[in-house]
Amino acid sequence: MQKIRKGDEVIVIAGRDKGKRGTVTQRVDDRHLLIDGINVVKKHVKPNPMRGTSGGVVDKSMPIDQSNVMLFNPASGKGDRVGFKVLEDGRKVRVFKSNGEQVPA
Repeated sequence: MQKIRKGDEVIVIAGRDKGKRGTVTQRVDDRHLLIDGINVVKKHVKPNPMRGTSGGVVDKSMPIDQSNVMLFNPASGKGDRVGFKVLEDGRKVRVFKSNGEQVPA
């Protein structure tokens, strides 16, 4: 079970986008995340008439390592570490380490 999942709101704690918040749009692999509006680079694209794409400079989100982000805790307004807890009915849920509240799904 992953501590950070698709759709979670995260805050960047390291790198050139430090302090920015965004939503996880995709998990690239087990270590890297694509976050909306974070780690955006300019990519020069060649035109391809077979696919109908025009050339030029486009903005592209690049993957960021999950060690550089923290899950955003809306109760405290800061990034927070995540742990796991098993409920009485046997379900395994994610909880914030600072206050023990369950992470909203």
